[in-house]
Parts: sequence; C-alpha cells; structure tokens
Amino acid sequence: MSSPDSRAVQASIEASSQVSLWDVFAARVQANPHALAVTEGQHSLSYLDLARRSIGWEKYLKSQGILVGDRIGLLARNCSEYLELELAAARCGAIIAALNWRLADAELRHCINLVSPSIVIAQETLANTVERLGIERLAVARLEGLSANLPMPDADIELYADHSPPGETPLVILYTSGTTGMPKGAVISHRAMIARSAAFTSDLALEHDDGFVAWAPFFHMASTDHSLSTLLRGGTVHVVDGYQPDRLVELLETQKIGWFVLMPGMVGEFAQYCDEKGGVRVQQTRVCGAMADLVPAEQIAHVTRTLGVPYLNSFGATETGLPPGSGSLIEPGIAPTSLPKRQSAFCQLRLVDPHDHDVPDGEPGEVALRGPTLFSGYWQADETNAHDFRNGWFHMGDVMRRNPDGTIDYVDRVKYLIKSGGENIYPAEIEMVVSRHPAVSEAVAVRQVDPRWGEVPVLLVVPEKPDLKADEVMSFCQAHLSGYKCPKQVLIIKGSDLPRSTTGKVQRHLLEAKLTELYGRPTE
Repeated sequence: MSSPDSRAVQASIEASSQVSLWDVFAARVQANPHALAVTEGQHSLSYLDLARRSIGWEKYLKSQGILVGDRIGLLARNCSEYLELELAAARCGAIIAALNWRLADAELRHCINLVSPSIVIAQETLANTVERLGIERLAVARLEGLSANLPMPDADIELYADHSPPGETPLVILYTSGTTGMPKGAVISHRAMIARSAAFTSDLALEHDDGFVAWAPFFHMASTDHSLSTLLRGGTVHVVDGYQPDRLVELLETQKIGWFVLMPGMVGEFAQYCDEKGGVRVQQTRVCGAMADLVPAEQIAHVTRTLGVPYLNSFGATETGLPPGSGSLIEPGIAPTSLPKRQSAFCQLRLVDPHDHDVPDGEPGEVALRGPTLFSGYWQADETNAHDFRNGWFHMGDVMRRNPDGTIDYVDRVKYLIKSGGENIYPAEIEMVVSRHPAVSEAVAVRQVDPRWGEVPVLLVVPEKPDLKADEVMSFCQAHLSGYKCPKQVLIIKGSDLPRSTTGKVQRHLLEAKLTELYGRPTE
C-alpha cells in the first residue's frame, strides 16, 4: 500500500476549513426550518422561505451569466430582498456592491464605475437614478418585478448542497464614507463575515434567538453585518426602512432584541420621542446605542434611563467589524465622563507612532490591527492598500490611548489634527470635555489657519438650552482644558448647520469649508 501524498493531504485539510456564509446559513435552515427569519411590516419569512427565495435569486443571477467573482450592484432601500440577494451571492460566489442611494450623481457614478458590475438591481423608485448616470453598457434590472417572479428550487435538497467558495472569496463591498475624497470600496469576505458573527455573539453576550432591528441602511455595516450575523445565529431580523420611531418602539415593546442600534444625531431625538409617548415598556433588549464617543453624555444618560438598557461603548469600523473595542457597557442613567473600551478578544492590537514603533501606555498612537474579522482590502486601490496594510498590520487611521488597566480610549482620526504652535491637538479631546457642559447638546472642533500659530481650534456648539452664550462655553473650556487646546472662538449654531455622513458622523472638511463663509475668521 503506497503512502499518501503529503501535499494532497495538506490540500484536503485546508479545503475542510473553507466554509461559505451560505453553508453556515443552510445548516441553520436545516436545524430549524420553520423558525422566523425575517419580518418586514406584516410580511414574514421562515428560514426555509428565506433559503428558497435566495436560491430563486441565484437562479436568476445565473440566467444573466453571473459568475464567481462578478459584482452585482444593489441600489435599494431596506427590504427583505436585500438579505435574499446577499445570501444568493454567498451561495454562488458573486459579490454584492451595496450602493448608497443617498449619494449625489457624481459619487454614485464613481461607486458603480469602481466595481464594474455585471448588473445593477435597483428598486423601481431608484432605477431612473442609475439610468440618468448614463453609464455605457450597464444593465439595470427592477427589483420588484424580479422579486415577484423568482424561479423557486425544484426540491429542498438544493438547500443543503455543498456551496463552499473559499473563505477569502469576497461577499460584499461596502463603501466607506471617509472624511475627504470619493468613497472607497471595502471588500468583506465570507471568512470575515462569519468571524464578525462570532465576535458579535461573544463580545455582546448574545443568545441564539436574539433578534435585530435593521433600520439603518443596508449599504452600511450596521445593518448588513448584524443582520447576517443574526441569521447565522438563528434569530429574527426585523427590517425597517429607515428611522421610524413608532415602529422601533413597537419592536422594542414586543420582540426580543439583542442589540438595538442607535446612531449619533438621533439618540436625543429618539429619547425625546419615547418621553412624549409616556415611556417605553421594553420587552427584552440587551444593549442599545452605537459610537458613544460621538454622542453627548447627557443624551446617553437620557436614552438609557428611558429604555432601561445599557449603552454599548464599542469602537469598530466597516473595515474591522466590531473590533478593536467592544463589550464595555454604560449602565442606564449614567452620563459618562470618560469612555474606556475593552479590547475585543477577536483581534491583536498595537498603538504605533508614525514610524510604526509601539507607543508607551498613556500616549496616543494609531491603531494597527490583525484578526479574522478584518476586511480584504479596498477594491482596485493598490496604493491605499500598500499604505494601510504595511508591515502585516492594518492601520485604521484612528488614534487611541491605552490605559494602565488595559482598556483603550478613542482620541481622534490621524488625518484630522490641529497643529497649533508645534502642539498636536485632537479635536475629539476638546469635544468630549465640552459635551459635559449641561447646556451643550453637541460640540464640534475644527481647525482654521492662524497667522501666529499656524492653526487654531474653533468650536461650534449646538445648545441644549436656547439661552447658552458663547462666553459661557469659552469660560468652561478655560477651566477644563490646557491653554493651547482652548478654542480661539466659540460659535453657537443650529444642529442643521452640521454636515453629516450617512452614519451620522460630522464631516469636518465640509464644515471647515463653509465656516469662514458663514461665520467669518476667528477674532484675534
């Protein structure tokens, strides 16, 4: 008897670990086919229904000549078909390019041209937007018509056939808004999405039947990542088309929810809505919130007190999933004065200086990360990937500081520094201090050119109370900040004056551009 070929054996071992997201989902279908998978208003799908419809979409895609690695542009508001198409892509090895319907024409054209999709599937109300762009040889299909006439599988045996593209096969492309320039396409593989599901479940202590409310747009990680994670775990995804506070309250009061996402910019508004209703009787929700560093402390206290649910003090990104910071909770009714985060168990983390040397504890450094949840680079962006993945670590572009107890604090973005008289000023440090003022709803620090210091911070404040004066805020800054970090000028503004990305982040570069136009230069 001849001895086995060691290379063939090793190849077989490696192949046994290559599982697709569809295969994990199909195992969940087989285990509990009649469990509730998706709701959308009065419409619902069991796990078996969802699997059948996903195979129907796969059959359609193959009829259009879609092959492994082909991109499918998807331009749709939140709907159950979005998940069906993502699962169909997972089954056949295609890639969903999740297009942002909020973009201006030039940006949307860029996102489509970047990935060269074989087809764009668009909702009826959005298809004209794509056609208006005038992109040559671009096939556009209407989602609603296709959805109503999907070819169903011949037999349920098709559900469990082996469909295992390698784990590094791309699954979705999510476009990052960034702070400047056109969006980049972050490639999320099957491996990364499965690992993200494990990270969510572990770091947030979720149970298999915890549901998820997908109200944030599916073209961002908040809904795509967590919806797919919920389906791999066995829970129900409740699809809501955007911020509908009445529907969100209804789901909180009637459903078991693991993580109830709240985005900056709507936390205070949602808490106020709940108060006006006379309170909310939450059935069972484990944690609420997102991006605590971008939310005023009093709003965190208000919404958690109203819901009786702790606020999630995590820090992640489209590129990384829930890591690097996860698991830390802010108890209900607490207005935090600091926001230390626990490092996720699903990553390695370094904090480095501009020369890639580790910084000492207590010193700010850029986050460099490794781990299974990490994305597979930006689509068609070799120079950016070479820079961001240097020395075998992904450099996030975010600055953090490690505390003596091992927790980590967010400081700011690397690229948005105010260099004043030789000192580096991180705007977020100013904002976190000023947000503690009880009359401040939101604070944003930006830079302006200064003939003496090079650059100086200017602070824009959205008041919680209408009688707040700029002098009062300036006095607060002088009492709680180092002299060089104190803003040169404080401006009281309306919340509507703050330009935001679709994730609620203030776009500082746009605010800088119109600051002089609206308010003039800082006074001497």
